[in-house]
Amino acid sequence: MGKIKSVILGCTLLLLSTAGFSKVITTTHLVGFGQAKYAPGFEHFDYVNPDAPKYGKVVFGVIGTFDNFNRYASRGVAAVDSETLYDALMYSPSDEIDAYYPLIATKIRYSDDYSWLEVDINPKARFHDGVPITAHDVAFSFQKFMKEGVAQFRVLYKNFTVKALNDHTARFEMKNPDRDKLFGLVESLPVLPEHFWKDKNFSEPLSKPPVGSGPYKIVSYKMGQSVTYGLVDDYWAKDLPVNVGRNNFKLMQYDYYRDDTVMLEAFKAGEFDFRLEGQAKLWATAYTGPNFENGSIVKESIEHHKPAATQGFIFNTTRPVFQDPKVREALTYAMDFEWMNKNLFFSQYKRTRSYFGNTEFEAKGLPSEAEQEVLAPFKDQLPPRLYTQEFNPPVTDGSGRIRQQIRQAFRLLKQAGWAVKDGVMTNQKTGKPLSFELLITSPATERIAIPLQKNLRKMGIEMKIRTVDTTQYTKRMRDRDFDMISSVYGAHAFPDHSLMIIWNSRYLDSTYNRAGVTSPVVDQLTEQIAASQQDPDKLLVLGRAFDRVLQWNFYMIPQWYSNQYRVAMWDKFERPSVTPQYDLGLDTWWISKQKEKALKQKKDR
Repeated sequence: MGKIKSVILGCTLLLLSTAGFSKVITTTHLVGFGQAKYAPGFEHFDYVNPDAPKYGKVVFGVIGTFDNFNRYASRGVAAVDSETLYDALMYSPSDEIDAYYPLIATKIRYSDDYSWLEVDINPKARFHDGVPITAHDVAFSFQKFMKEGVAQFRVLYKNFTVKALNDHTARFEMKNPDRDKLFGLVESLPVLPEHFWKDKNFSEPLSKPPVGSGPYKIVSYKMGQSVTYGLVDDYWAKDLPVNVGRNNFKLMQYDYYRDDTVMLEAFKAGEFDFRLEGQAKLWATAYTGPNFENGSIVKESIEHHKPAATQGFIFNTTRPVFQDPKVREALTYAMDFEWMNKNLFFSQYKRTRSYFGNTEFEAKGLPSEAEQEVLAPFKDQLPPRLYTQEFNPPVTDGSGRIRQQIRQAFRLLKQAGWAVKDGVMTNQKTGKPLSFELLITSPATERIAIPLQKNLRKMGIEMKIRTVDTTQYTKRMRDRDFDMISSVYGAHAFPDHSLMIIWNSRYLDSTYNRAGVTSPVVDQLTEQIAASQQDPDKLLVLGRAFDRVLQWNFYMIPQWYSNQYRVAMWDKFERPSVTPQYDLGLDTWWISKQKEKALKQKKDR
């Protein structure tokens, strides 16, 4: 763990404050976890081509629709990538875990007790309409998020005040100092133009594109159908080290489709240029035809080593039917991953078993003494198996016959007060059947849900599959009006303070807490993790202990993950020789004029 000491690097000076003689640290970089890879004065990130041309148009396909341009509205569906219209104070590269470098900010000062932090604003920073970005916009942005943003923002940053000391210096203050919250706010706060937003309600959808500050702006759109972003020629930050070699497409158009099957055929016909395939069956069987045979479309698997996202059929534990962990565990026996992987996914996947997959924080084997010490205060609230067994999802022989798994499920359901009556799994007290609804938006999800549905039916359990459009799905998620969803918990390179929003009961109204968890054990562990960000050794223990608690609470039926990007593209792209560790790095790719010309000649034949 010596390699992940929490440090702050980069032209760091220690000064004496006149108030309380605390130390004032001046720096250009913020690092929350690990060591900064790039020294002050670096020219560009290692994974870019600094000489990449700015050229051409790329068209992407996306599923769904949109009805506005405000990503932060509390209703409606915003256009894809609309959050990227605004630059933040700092930017994090794709080859580091938690390091941030200057974007709108130039220099940072903060007290070593983390009670305050000041940011100097780049005097060259401009919004797209030419209005200077100032510290007043920073303070305004914070207030706008606090008053009209999502509820979890107000909860997370309720102890903060942000003010402009002058045009070029913003000050962040905390009543209860917290290093990670302080750094996190400064690193990620989008800077909104006060002159545009001051007379508008930030919680409401926006029918026209806003004034932004980022490398792209919206140049055309058909509401609900397509949106096109154009590279800003006079973008104020295009020559900053964090942007060199990035943002190389002159135009990026997103065309919306209601159905993935239709979208794939559109791609093969040349309606759009790039597709990241998420379905193993399609990857194995559907990427064929003349354009593949003549080399017009390139199909490539690009291996990655990034942390794995946690995907599963997630239970809404606020529903009475899923409040008993035994019921949730019993239903995990209905998913025959081995059969699905062989017959549906062409053996392209590995089984999900952890919330920190593909990292050193994944809980494996039995808990160490240090983990047991962390969990000791909660021992009577944890299943004894946590201490004596390694967690693993049920394993089958792949034949499709799961009688043994069904017997295990029946045993658990009987303990929870359920029994089969006339072929229906029935609650012995209420007489109600065990029935619930899986809420989805895509036929592709229905395909992977049907085998689960069939096996549940063998147990006398009804799982209805309900397909709705993106707008209704988003609303039902926000209202927590669902029994089960097929969804993903984003990958975590390490246990960070964002786990509070995802799991802590104080943020239950957050759509990130998909399972609706309200556990005192989870609450206390997430709070300890948030308070231990500067202690890597303790964080390793806490992360693994926390993973075990989530595993043995059966908040989802674990699905699968892949360690490869499955990419298909029309043959007009070039990319750097280095792929960043934590991302595909598409923002570093560029269009080759020579390849584009050759591709056009093939199409004209």
